Amino acid sequence: MKIKSFIALLLTATVFTTNAQEQELTPLEQLQQTVENHENTLEKLKGLKVSGYIQPQFQMGEQSASLKVGTANTDQDGNKIAAPFNRFGIRRGRLKFTYDNGGIASGVFQLNITDKPGLSGATIQLKEAYLNVKDPWINTMGLRAGVFDRPFGNEISYSSSLLESTERSKVIQAFFPEECDLGAMVILQPAKTSQFNFIKFEGGLFAGNAINPETDNKKDFIGHIVASKTIGSSAKWGFGVSYYNGGVYQTNNVVYSMNDNVFTKNNNTSNTGAYAKREYYGIDGQFSIETTAGMTQVRAEYMAGTQPGTAKSSTSPNRNALPEATDTYIRPAGGWYAILVQDLGQTPFSAVVKYDVYDPNTHVSGNEIGVANSYTSATDLKYSTLGFGALWRINPSLHMQVYYEMVQNEASAELANSDVLKDYSTNLKDNIFTLRLQFKF
Repeated sequence: MKIKSFIALLLTATVFTTNAQEQELTPLEQLQQTVENHENTLEKLKGLKVSGYIQPQFQMGEQSASLKVGTANTDQDGNKIAAPFNRFGIRRGRLKFTYDNGGIASGVFQLNITDKPGLSGATIQLKEAYLNVKDPWINTMGLRAGVFDRPFGNEISYSSSLLESTERSKVIQAFFPEECDLGAMVILQPAKTSQFNFIKFEGGLFAGNAINPETDNKKDFIGHIVASKTIGSSAKWGFGVSYYNGGVYQTNNVVYSMNDNVFTKNNNTSNTGAYAKREYYGIDGQFSIETTAGMTQVRAEYMAGTQPGTAKSSTSPNRNALPEATDTYIRPAGGWYAILVQDLGQTPFSAVVKYDVYDPNTHVSGNEIGVANSYTSATDLKYSTLGFGALWRINPSLHMQVYYEMVQNEASAELANSDVLKDYSTNLKDNIFTLRLQFKF
């Protein structure tokens, strides 16, 4: 009992001594402790970066134009107005959070906030959410997983805040709507000390659903290998090759495939639940040089392949299944673009010229489209767009962009007798003018 009493007394004395020591901290010691706590908090916050940009814009389009802001050219009863129309809107509003504390892992989360409801019916949409894991040993490999840009070509991963044209090319929009997809990929690039550091490979497996939840066990493969190198101190070149291999779930048994210049119908019952091939090939190239005339940039890209769609749309589905009970149309499609950006000396102005082509069905053209019993329609018409404009970098955060697009669609006399498609017997009036401000932070 005496031993127990002694231990209890000793513990009580220790507690009182500790409390006394805590209470005896001088004001200076307390201040130092507070500063240390704040420094620890700030050290953690150093890895967090918040950035973003907003793009308010004014657009004016001819009567058949499809603008990226506002509603379509219709009156209150839904009838198209035979006159130019204009709209204000927020084209993009991005808010991005990046956390990297210098370790082997980092994370990115980005939202798109606009005044126009998206595919999910909301004005706030997920744009990106992914993590990066770096190889800490030989610095040659990385892993990325989540929702991020598909590793195909150059323009998909080219930031929308840097685009010299107002939008990505039509072929990009058709093959890769929303640009991003859910998946995982590896990134391989020799260390900076290697003579082969100029070569980079990105490739992985994706759900094929864009930013939508995955619904099946099938994965699409996407890969891109690119080489880029500087020439002296004023020039740089890059060249890449891309490949996409995937599929789109067929929701019924009717499948149309091209045979010469007509669609052939296949209604075998085994088609339901099978996957239509979605396969693309691509090449891309870039060159830039700094002279007394300013920076000159040239970029070009070509892609082609097999594109599953519907009778009314050649755009790749933004999910790995066609709409329920919809006939599948498999088209050989392709397209390309080339863009020239010329800075005007040392001024804050740049001139831009871009030409892009999208052909949703390379097996038919002109008056072959719409022929009776060919199952072809206005969906199979080719489009080419000549765009030109100017950029004004008012300051590092504020830019102004003026751009005009002259859109030319392929025409077919065979469509003149259709009440719905007769407009496509000639070139539509669908040119677009855009005036955009961008504030980036």
